[in-house]
Amino acid sequence: MTLKELQPQLLALSPEEKTQAIQFLAQSLSNFWSGIQKTPGVCGGDACIRQTRIPVWVLVNARRLGISESELLEDYPTLRAADLANAWAYAEVYPDEIETAIQQNEDD
Repeated sequence: MTLKELQPQLLALSPEEKTQAIQFLAQSLSNFWSGIQKTPGVCGGDACIRQTRIPVWVLVNARRLGISESELLEDYPTLRAADLANAWAYAEVYPDEIETAIQQNEDD
């Protein structure tokens, strides 16, 4: 999609949605996500919870399977509630990346 094609949709957003879009764009430009990191050679370069080998896609998939946040925090004692919030926010902005990772790992 080109910017010219996207322009009418952007202009139709509410002020709140425009603010969110700007925040998403700013985050993607800086490639900075609080608590989320991508490290080449670690977990295939997938987005992981900071300083762990817990990929965001694993958490998203677990949630889809009905595992609660409290169960995730129990199953992964190094995780904090803030880590899950960061994972959910990341997955919301990069749904295609997360979906692709889930599909690739289900095929393995």
